[in-house]
Amino acid sequence: MAHTRDVVYLNDHDIVSLTKDRYDVTSTDGGVAQVKVSRVEFTADDAEKGEFPHYMLKEIFEQPNSLRNAMRGRLSRDDGIAILGGLNMTPQELRGIDRIILSGCGTAFHAAMVGEYVIETLARVPTEVEIASEFRYRNVPADKNTLQFVLSQSGETIDTLAAMREARRKGIKCLGIVNSVGSTIARESDGGCYIHAGPEIGVAATKTFTSQVMIMTLLGMLFGRIHHLSSTDGMEMIDEMEAIPDKIASILTQTERIKAIAEKHANAEGMLFMGRQANYPVALEGALKMKEISYIYASGHPSAELKHGVIALVKPDMPSIFIAPDDAVFDKNVSNIEEVLARKGPVICVTTEGRTELERLTEDVIYVPDCPSYLSPLLTVIPLQLLSYYTAVARGCDVDKPRNLAKSVTVE
Repeated sequence: MAHTRDVVYLNDHDIVSLTKDRYDVTSTDGGVAQVKVSRVEFTADDAEKGEFPHYMLKEIFEQPNSLRNAMRGRLSRDDGIAILGGLNMTPQELRGIDRIILSGCGTAFHAAMVGEYVIETLARVPTEVEIASEFRYRNVPADKNTLQFVLSQSGETIDTLAAMREARRKGIKCLGIVNSVGSTIARESDGGCYIHAGPEIGVAATKTFTSQVMIMTLLGMLFGRIHHLSSTDGMEMIDEMEAIPDKIASILTQTERIKAIAEKHANAEGMLFMGRQANYPVALEGALKMKEISYIYASGHPSAELKHGVIALVKPDMPSIFIAPDDAVFDKNVSNIEEVLARKGPVICVTTEGRTELERLTEDVIYVPDCPSYLSPLLTVIPLQLLSYYTAVARGCDVDKPRNLAKSVTVE
């Protein structure tokens, strides 16, 4: 980045001949390949740690801005609707979609799970999530009114790329939700959206998760508006969405408290993460972050599944992290928390500001601002990212380069 910002993205089987003065690109059939010079958006400074000790912490703190970038130019207050021109579909074509498939791997899969909840809640369009690595080995029913989105930070994830190619072979229109401009998925898909999160250097995905979730929310809003939501509904949603970055900034002021909680439990044998509805995938994501960088075994579960086997794991050196915002199932989550405490299991709670009654149950309570339930994953995941980060630091782990992991999985 210190020497050039111009890039040529090659297609499979292209051959490049380089000299000090020029380059030539040919295809394997001997013809001259058609190439386009693209401009890389970020600078060398964007890829530096700055005042932060690790890239991961820097990227956690970048989320207010990365979410503003994900929304920039995509919200029409006059019409109360999201504008996503990159989908390359007319309103009439979008209105004809009666089934949506979301595919991704790892963190992108968890973002897709949130997307399923959000799109069905806002738009009432049947939506299902497929792990990309499994999709191409299944015979998934689809027709001309099915639309598939594939989610990938790098746009090069081999399993997600293969899922997209399989879907297109079956005649499914396939759109990409990616971060890397000019990536393979961006080039081969029928359209899509860039998340505009900027470079993410840390192996554990943080800001790209929330940016992917924000794009899922924009999609839910778009489909909702072309079906049944009023313009007033849309304008209210825009107000709530535009408030999210500042709400995340307020959560980031609690780092010292979250650090203290992490250090208190840093030697735990394992951790259980639990949430309900849209916060179940957040529990999965919190568990993934914890095991990725701290090497503590962690698992995510729907809170209601506690009595269906998970409770057997509860013991004094197995903390349970409950995501329990002030929503329709708050009281159900409290009941599950009491079940864990009755069996001497430590509990860490992430809840909404004002629900101070949880302090009578545990001293480890982390508060997030109030918001509509469909937006709560954007807030509740932030404390879990910080909790995993500070746990890993307390254990002396290499946060940015955890063992056995790569930033982009490009081989099976």
